[in-house]
Amino acid sequence: MFGRDPWGGTLEISNADSATDDDRSRDLDRGAMMRHQLDETQQSWLLAGPGDQAGKKKKKYVDIGCMVIDRKIFMWTVGLILGVGLFVGFVMMIVKLVPHKKPPPPPPDQYTLALHKALMFFNAQRSGHLPKHNGVSWRGNSGMKDGLSDSTVKKSLVGGFYDAGDAIKFNYPMAWSMTMLSWTVIEYRAKYEAIGELDHVKEIIKWGTDYMLKTFNSSADTIDRIVAQVGVGDTSKGPMPNDHYCWMRPEDIDYKRPVIECHSCSDLAAEMAAALAAASIVFKDSKAYSDKLVHGAKALYKFGRLQRGRYSPNGSDQSLFYNSTSYWDEFVWGGAWMYFATGNTSYLTIATAPGMAKHAGAFWIGSPNYGVFTWDDKLPGSQVLLSRLRLFLSPGYPYEEILRTFHNQTDNVMCSYLPVFNSFNFTKGGLIQLNHGGPQPLQYVVNAAFLASLYADYLDTADTPGWYCGPNFYTTDVLRKFAKSQLDYILGKNPQKMSYVVGFGKKYPKRVHHRGASIPHNGVKYGCKGGFKWRESKKANPNILVGAMVAGPDKHDGFKDIRTNYNYTEPTLAANAGLVAALISLADIDTGRYSIDKNTIFSAVPPMFPTPHHLHQLGNHEESDP
Repeated sequence: MFGRDPWGGTLEISNADSATDDDRSRDLDRGAMMRHQLDETQQSWLLAGPGDQAGKKKKKYVDIGCMVIDRKIFMWTVGLILGVGLFVGFVMMIVKLVPHKKPPPPPPDQYTLALHKALMFFNAQRSGHLPKHNGVSWRGNSGMKDGLSDSTVKKSLVGGFYDAGDAIKFNYPMAWSMTMLSWTVIEYRAKYEAIGELDHVKEIIKWGTDYMLKTFNSSADTIDRIVAQVGVGDTSKGPMPNDHYCWMRPEDIDYKRPVIECHSCSDLAAEMAAALAAASIVFKDSKAYSDKLVHGAKALYKFGRLQRGRYSPNGSDQSLFYNSTSYWDEFVWGGAWMYFATGNTSYLTIATAPGMAKHAGAFWIGSPNYGVFTWDDKLPGSQVLLSRLRLFLSPGYPYEEILRTFHNQTDNVMCSYLPVFNSFNFTKGGLIQLNHGGPQPLQYVVNAAFLASLYADYLDTADTPGWYCGPNFYTTDVLRKFAKSQLDYILGKNPQKMSYVVGFGKKYPKRVHHRGASIPHNGVKYGCKGGFKWRESKKANPNILVGAMVAGPDKHDGFKDIRTNYNYTEPTLAANAGLVAALISLADIDTGRYSIDKNTIFSAVPPMFPTPHHLHQLGNHEESDP
């Protein structure tokens, strides 16, 4: 079909009949748009001169998907964003790199401050060739001929610790002291490390264990004797130079120092075995030394089991100062530590034998001294230690019966410490009288404070909120309150308003019963009797025995700062070991969720499963003949 074109020629219209109105409408719209664009272009041509058309560049655009923007604006925007980002990053880097003043840590609590000092007492008690960093200026090398000067021994016994204000080396309380210190490191290693005392306390322990290894044939599997002590103190036979009659600095001693050996001393042997076994766990990262300690401990425990007898027979020098009442508690105590050090269930079998528990006094609940933990009676400590095993590993048969008994008895002991039960008297000032008003009470008090605080930590770690005393339930906070009240008394919260730890607080004993501290370090040698004038002097000691806990007040809270009265003013190795234990257990040092190290003590213990009783030649069967 053809039509007339107004511009000339013909206009062809094809399929006119098939075109719809919509199609024609769309065609007209397109035509109108084209004419509109053409009109705008023509207008721009007409408005712009020839020069403008030649000089103007075509704008460039960037399509970012959701919009189309001028490229120049886009580049400026991106650059600005990158610049701001680089600037912010630079500022943050400067902030991180520039050193900032960290907020000072909270000041250490009084238990931590006292602990630093209490450990220094052991430095002051060292015998032998002292290290350069010993830190006690008025002490020097001493006892360099110990053992060698005794014709019956003729071997070096140099080293170890002097017991108290004298220069005797009593191995029985010394071994217990090392066991106690090792126990605290095993439980509270993180605390010691946090306050910078871990290396120090380990050095103290090693000083003791190195000496103990000299006191018997530690390389042998079987032994027949142990050195019980070096030096003597009995003055009942008249004036003769010895460690109690003479008042001399240890560095100036020129009198004979006899060595006392024992051939049947189960208590001493088992205690020394406990000390070496516990220390082997402390030094488990030093395999050669740890193995050496374990080997020695095995020989000692075997000797103690086979050669029955007390190390302090009646009339002996040992019996006058550190008399042992029995060896059954040491068999339990030593057996427990031997088990933890070796994983050998033979030792656990001994420690949990019903006959052994009976002889050790586990069922003597009515005894006035039941629950009093000392260098002589280790049963209360043994029960706490083995309750730990039940709480965390629960070994079950065949050990459960006695472990449950020990656990129950531990609960009873903790109840006895509380004033409400009247098991023990308390002074008006609040000090528990564990030795029933006798002299030198503080050594017993610190041990009870330690057991209470440690047991509270055990219960907390086992997610147990407390324990029962009959029908009454008490939380672990009650135990800590008791422990803190006793330490607070010792550190100055008492009627005398005096700290019983030398060098701690504003007021403390100045006339400590101690030879080395009371004699001037002035290059003058004072002989056996030459030091008497310093003993009798009313003046304060010229040397401060930092960290020494003195014997303590009387049952009326009274105290006499008199050098010649050792019942008030003499410190001892064993007492300070208990003090260190109580202080580290209560020290407010953040080491994580739990205060104690739950697992290290079990590092040698294999997975628990029921096993038959077997003793591997460790002595008689405990159920029938302990």
